[in-house]
This record gives sequence, C-alpha cells and structure tokens, in this order.
Amino acid sequence: MIPKRYWLVFGTFLLSMLLYVDRVCISSAEEAVSRDLGLSETQFSWVLSAFALGYALCQTPAGMLADRFGPRRILSAVVTFWSLFTGLTAAAWNFASMLVFRFLFGAGEAGAFPGCARAFYTWLPMSERGLVQGINFSGSRLGAAFALPLVAGMVARLGWRPSFIVLAVVGFVWATFWYYWFRDDPERHPRIATEELDLILRTRQQAVTGQEEAPPLSAAALLGSRNMWLAMLQYFASNYTFFFCLSWMFPYLRKTYELDPVEAGWYGMIPLLFGALGNWVSGAVVDGIYRRGHWTLSRRLPAIGGFCLAAAGLLGIVHAESVTAAVISLSVAVFGADMTLSPSWSFCIDIGRRNAGAVSGTMNMAGNIGSFVTPLAFGYLAVWTGSNESYFYVGAGLNVLAVAAWLLAQPERPLEDF
Repeated sequence: MIPKRYWLVFGTFLLSMLLYVDRVCISSAEEAVSRDLGLSETQFSWVLSAFALGYALCQTPAGMLADRFGPRRILSAVVTFWSLFTGLTAAAWNFASMLVFRFLFGAGEAGAFPGCARAFYTWLPMSERGLVQGINFSGSRLGAAFALPLVAGMVARLGWRPSFIVLAVVGFVWATFWYYWFRDDPERHPRIATEELDLILRTRQQAVTGQEEAPPLSAAALLGSRNMWLAMLQYFASNYTFFFCLSWMFPYLRKTYELDPVEAGWYGMIPLLFGALGNWVSGAVVDGIYRRGHWTLSRRLPAIGGFCLAAAGLLGIVHAESVTAAVISLSVAVFGADMTLSPSWSFCIDIGRRNAGAVSGTMNMAGNIGSFVTPLAFGYLAVWTGSNESYFYVGAGLNVLAVAAWLLAQPERPLEDF
C-alpha cells in the first residue's frame, strides 16, 4: 500500500503546478492582452507586479490562518478564491480592472505554500522534508515550463479570455478533491496505516530541545528573530532572480531574438526545467547531509551553492549574443535560484514548528516583494539606462548578499529563542 503521506506530496505537487500555470499564463498572453486592452509596456509591468503585491501582502495572514484553521480548509478556500479571479481575469475591460483582478488573484495564491508548509510539518518526518520541498517546488517549475508553449498555443487557438476560464475550472476541481481527501492531522485520516502513523509521530520534530510544541506566536518573536530577517533577505534575492521567468523572460526572448510566440515558449521552457532539476538536486542534498548529522550544514550548503550559481548565470546573460547562450545562462541562474528553495522552506519549518505557516508566509512575503520589484525593475531600468544589463547586475549583487545571510542563519535555533 502506498503511504498516505506520498499521496499528500502528489496532491501538493499538482497544486504547485496549477499555481504556476495560472501565474505564467498572463505572460504567455502578453501580446494579445496588451493589444486588446491598449496597454503600454510599463502598464503591463504593473499588471505583472499587481499580482506579486497581492501575493506578498497576504503571505503572513494566510500562513497564520493555516496555522489556526488547518491546511485542509485554508488550501481549499484559497484555491477556490484564486481560481475565481483567474476566471474573472477574462472579464477585464481596461488597465484598472486588470490591476484589480490580478491583485486579488495574487492575494488568493498567497495561502498556497504556507498552507503546504503547515501540512508538511504535521505529516512528514524531518529527514524527508528537504526532498519533499524540492518535489513540491519542482511542480511549480514544470507547470510554468509547460504552460509557456501550451498556453501560447491555447491563446492562439481559443483566445486569451476563454483560456483563463479553462484554468479556473481546473482549480475548482483541485479544491474539491483536497477538501474531501485531506485531514489536518494524520491521526484523523481514516485509512492511514498504524506503522506510517507511528513513524510520522515519532520523527515529526527532532529538535535540539526534544520538544515538539511551540509557544503561541507573538509579533515580537516573529519580527525580533534574526533568523526570520535573514530568511526574508535571502528569499527576496531568490525571487528577484526567478520571477523574471514568470514575468519578462517570455517577452524578452521573443523581442530580443525575434522569435514567434510558440518558439519563444519552447525556449522559455528550458530554464524552468532546469529549475525543477535544481529543486530535486537540492532536496536530495538537504536530506542527505541532514541524515549524516549535520543539521545546519544541510540548510546552508545547498543554498549558498545555489546563490553562487544564480549570480554567475545572471552575469552570463549580459554577455549572451544568441538565444542559445541566453537560455543557457538563464538555465544556470534558475537552477541555482531553485536550489535555494528546499533549504529555505525546510529552515522555516525548523524554526517555526507549529507556527510554520506564519513563519514561511513571512519569508515568502519578503520574497514576493522581490517578485513585485522584478517586473518594474526590468521595465524601468531599461528606460532609465537604455539597456537591460543593469537589471541582471542588480540581481547578481542581491545573490551575493544572500550568501552572506546564509552564513549567519541558524536552523537549530527556534523562532522564539531570539
């Protein structure tokens, strides 16, 4: 019999795919949306950033809701909510309406990964969390990768408005499945095997103190923790690097190298596939080092290596003279940026424990301020400097700062111990 926690991983993997298919579809439809609504390039930058702003602002509240009410109800609710606004995107009639719909769409998606983190704390042994985080985030990369050419083709065949409605229906189906299958605590699942339940409860939190319970979360503990601020800083850099793939990569490749939309979509798949690979590699390394008794190193080493690769890849894009060279450099950057995800989210579960939803949500809030900045920085830096190179130099510098943050991070130190 397949362990029930593996079905949990499969369900959240599908959720992660859906999350990013719904995000990246606006990028694939950029030309058609801009033409129909009469949007300039800077206005479309604000459309992309409106999502990221709503997503960032609602991270911590969504994580707290997941901690309080459980990931079963919260994930079902947020997927339903964002799918509603995915569908309503098709009803946008001007720039202002599109901003509102994409902001609320982002607010809905905010609860997804914090809700998953809270579910992983309850259901997964510590020795499995790194790889599971890698698998989970690889779903987002695969979803985005296949969405670029597929959504471009769907938009060409159906039009961009019907395409958003189709994606909304898929989200409603997932939310219904999750509510009827999942339980917040494995003890409440009607078909879990006794052996699996014993394993989960015995190894749920092997903290230094040996204690599983965390005290109630306070604002002082959350904002007074050095670990929390370090996590936020490094995740800002990670998202600044990766969100380029979900915002301007498709238009950048299409316009810079004079590609047709479907061709640009196929090229755009490649860095995202490398991102999925980076998640798998990092997740395996995190768990492998942890099993050898090196808790802190299991978080630091993959993250530091990933940020070094991301910085190198961004600098490579500046010197790329062909679409092949640009895609190779992007692939290195995204592989590196995605190597940082598994240690980052494992780190949040380490220090947050039963407050993992709020802690991971706060980190993700800071990261998605980076996502909010990315589309605007790319658009406005090009206007101010006359080229796109400054955007990539800034990203490389942020990745170097993230390396310094990880050298100071202490995963074995609980959040309340500040």
